[in-house]
Amino acid sequence: MKQSEADALLAMAKLFVGTARVSLVPGVDESHELVSADEKEQFMLDIWRGTIRIAKLKKQTRARKITVLARLDVDGSPHTNPDGTTIGGTHLHLYKEGFEDRWAFPVPSSFSNLTNINQVFVDFCAYCNIQRPPATQVALI
Repeated sequence: MKQSEADALLAMAKLFVGTARVSLVPGVDESHELVSADEKEQFMLDIWRGTIRIAKLKKQTRARKITVLARLDVDGSPHTNPDGTTIGGTHLHLYKEGFEDRWAFPVPSSFSNLTNINQVFVDFCAYCNIQRPPATQVALI
């Protein structure tokens, strides 16, 4: 996929398809269908949260159900980019032409509170232009 196409898909407004609630409880591993406002493009939002290290969290948006456009890893392992640079345990992967999602970057300041699971969900939805996110179910244990 060309970089310009990936950038346009990430910026495109996305809507949830038939989701009443999103679970953010420890151990969650679920995917939600998304669609562009004109219903011509399909996307997926994947959510995963650890069970032992409950602060460990992954959220990603996929275009056309297979291409990762953006993935946020919170409290994960450090990531080494193809050029050898290392990014800390909390980082944002973005699609890069020729490398897919193998590049990670520091998390932008638009993510206001990376320790609040619900706020991370809201901020990730905003970053990926996911409109009207549904209510969340959060259990902190």
